[in-house]
Amino acid sequence: MKDTSTQFDEAVKLCEDVFLKKMHDYGTAWRILRPSSLTDQIYIKASRIRSIEEKGQQKISDDIVDEFIGIVNYSSMALIQLAKGAVSEKENVAMPYEDAKNIYEHYIKSAKALMMNKNHDYAEAWRDMRISSLTDIILMKIFRLKQIEDNNGELLISEGPEGSYNDIINYAVFALILLQEIKQKP
Repeated sequence: MKDTSTQFDEAVKLCEDVFLKKMHDYGTAWRILRPSSLTDQIYIKASRIRSIEEKGQQKISDDIVDEFIGIVNYSSMALIQLAKGAVSEKENVAMPYEDAKNIYEHYIKSAKALMMNKNHDYAEAWRDMRISSLTDIILMKIFRLKQIEDNNGELLISEGPEGSYNDIINYAVFALILLQEIKQKP
């Protein structure tokens, strides 16, 4: 079995490939989105995954792997937007390709560093989790984010939205790793 760090990098490579190809096709139009809109986009992806898990079937051919990739990418965009701010409709949404690629990679590396530290402390407990539990935890993190957003970011004791987006990235990557391992089983 490959080590977690390598598996993480392989899963993220899929996500970054999609991010960069969509950036080629659409530019950085997502820069107009406020973090709350990105939270809702992540919610749509996670909600679809849970719906498919519960129904045991799907009517749209898009694989849930694509949805987890979308969750990683929208979470990365949200981290970028928290740092840079959303642009107004009167501003230019364009961000140079290399700048967008570099900042995306920066936030993915930060999420990985967090994952590696937590992975050490929790002894890779995620490997024994069900993908449906990972989906539920992602949904819980989304509802926490929505509450933080509804409270205008005012917190009494909890970590800010950055922590939740990083956790969402990591849980989605864990799901991608587990799905890949299931696919490889004879």
